[in-house]
Amino acid sequence: MLKVNVPILKEPTSKKKSSRKIMVILIFLFIAILCVLFFRSSLSKISDIKFQGNIFATEKEMLSISGLEIGEPFFGTSSDKIEARLAKLSSVETATVKKSFPGSITITIKEYPLAAYQLTSDGSLKGFLANGTVIEMKNGTMPMEKPILTGWESDDPNLGKLCTALAQIPDSLTSDISEITPSPTLSYPDRIKIYTRSHFEVISAISLLPAKVEYMNMILEVQDPGTLTMLEADSYVPYSQDSSENDTTHQ
Repeated sequence: MLKVNVPILKEPTSKKKSSRKIMVILIFLFIAILCVLFFRSSLSKISDIKFQGNIFATEKEMLSISGLEIGEPFFGTSSDKIEARLAKLSSVETATVKKSFPGSITITIKEYPLAAYQLTSDGSLKGFLANGTVIEMKNGTMPMEKPILTGWESDDPNLGKLCTALAQIPDSLTSDISEITPSPTLSYPDRIKIYTRSHFEVISAISLLPAKVEYMNMILEVQDPGTLTMLEADSYVPYSQDSSENDTTHQ
């Protein structure tokens, strides 16, 4: 007998598999269309930008450096990048960015605290922040109980150190200080003279001031006005004693 080879017939493609593929394709196509529609809609755009906590940096300055703008893509840049840009402003210590969908961005600014003032030759008032940054005080701004810095050169490296030191001291311990001038010596390049509202003259050094200021206030509260030296060794001479010594010398 002759053997006849019968070809193996392919199994028909499952209708279920075909319908699944079509369904997956349709789902991806639907998602793609939704994405296109979303990124073209107002929901994907920045609709509101709020700043809070800023005193010295203006919203115009912060908007400019942040790169944010109403109508720009909400997901166009990350919060970390915006925070890093704002930290470049000299008055800004830290910035925290919070994004709230849809379209809202809230930025909380922490600025360096005000440490002292400077009265310029034209009578205007400038402020010194804790990091040494000089800021223009707005018209009508009333000075808080902060020291006035006089006789300082803008490029003096001790100026920034003084501002940092003053910012670390509680206001209650600096409220009696009215003026601080530089008075360097070979032994103390950062030596300063402090004039108080209670009519004392205090000689100290920037590097020693944070450790000495509490003791200084204790003396100011119980002694008559005079000259107080607070370096490695402390001494106090009342003005009345200075006057009597001068009278004895002239006799």
